[in-house]
Amino acid sequence: MNSFSSKPPSIETILTHAGRDPDSQFGFVNTPVYRGSTVLFKTLADLDAQKQRFLYGRAGNPTTEGVEEVVTALEGAYRTKLVPSGLAAITIAMLSCLKTGDDILITDSAYEPGRKFADGYLTQMGITARYYDPRIGAGIADLMQPNTRAVLAESPGSLTFEIQDIPAIAKAAHANNARLIVDNSWASPIYHRPLELGADIVVHAATKMFVGHSDAFAGTISTTEAAWADVSRVRTLLGFFTSGDDAYLVSRGLKTLAIRMAAHQERALEIARWLEEQPEVTSVIHPALPSHPDHALWKRDFTGSGSLFSFVLQPGSREALAAFVDQMKIFSMGYSWGGFESLCLPVAIKGARSAQPWTNEGHLMRLHIGFEDIEDLKADLRAGFDRYAKAR
Repeated sequence: MNSFSSKPPSIETILTHAGRDPDSQFGFVNTPVYRGSTVLFKTLADLDAQKQRFLYGRAGNPTTEGVEEVVTALEGAYRTKLVPSGLAAITIAMLSCLKTGDDILITDSAYEPGRKFADGYLTQMGITARYYDPRIGAGIADLMQPNTRAVLAESPGSLTFEIQDIPAIAKAAHANNARLIVDNSWASPIYHRPLELGADIVVHAATKMFVGHSDAFAGTISTTEAAWADVSRVRTLLGFFTSGDDAYLVSRGLKTLAIRMAAHQERALEIARWLEEQPEVTSVIHPALPSHPDHALWKRDFTGSGSLFSFVLQPGSREALAAFVDQMKIFSMGYSWGGFESLCLPVAIKGARSAQPWTNEGHLMRLHIGFEDIEDLKADLRAGFDRYAKAR
């Protein structure tokens, strides 16, 4: 990292100055895109020693290392690895903790592709995957088995945005010699630092908030010193690598992360509060709202909120739902989030929950609030509600 004063650098200073070294790049502000597979050795002694900074392109380059340096500083981690996607980050993190015969506890609100990996691949390896109520807190100690070696938490949870008691879960996991993995994609380290709360591994879908422009895939894995060797080993064995081009887009997005997060937070909260007043909406699921059941826990462990939240429409037909989303002018339907564009996605989760089934009969809608005019966004939603009411 660049040298700062004796005072610890702020988040904003880390984002704008860490991970780059203009002196080694002929004065250019940004580290350029490094593309390459082959790294040359000058002598046989150098080849034998295997000690030069880069040995082979798959292991990393200055562009990828710059991103890793920034995220390490943001999370307060020992080290970080940049990988090709958020799913890759989750799978590497799980595999770094587990072997045949082990058990993993996964929040019932986990990112669905990670859940499918656990059910469809870990089980084939002879690893048991069990799911727990996201609001279990210290009660997770009762679910621990002698062979439980990892807990995968996501706070807030995907789609339904439950806040988890990370310190309590970490205490129970560590008492059982298990590691706690936390997906921190929603709040980012700008507003939440799970390692400080007891987590061992923090993962991000860097595709979302870090990139911020819907134009690249990436993931990050940040760890404590104790967890680092296993994560690094698994990533190397699996050959996961992020190209210099994608790494550059992550690096560019990180420069404005603090500013974008602040704007996303303000705008998402305004829409969420407005939605609470709409007669077609039965509930708004946003942890920063006092109406959220985990609001007190969010206030304890977070310093801000993200762009993403959900709301529930009154029960209605599939045709009414189509009338709501198909004719939207500004909101679009898409599976990702974190970019400049606003998204509205109908989600069905009844088949994706087991520990805490979803029983609400209304349509669950996930919103990502981007940077369009806020009154235009409200008007688009209001017109959709009118169509929904007429078609119900």
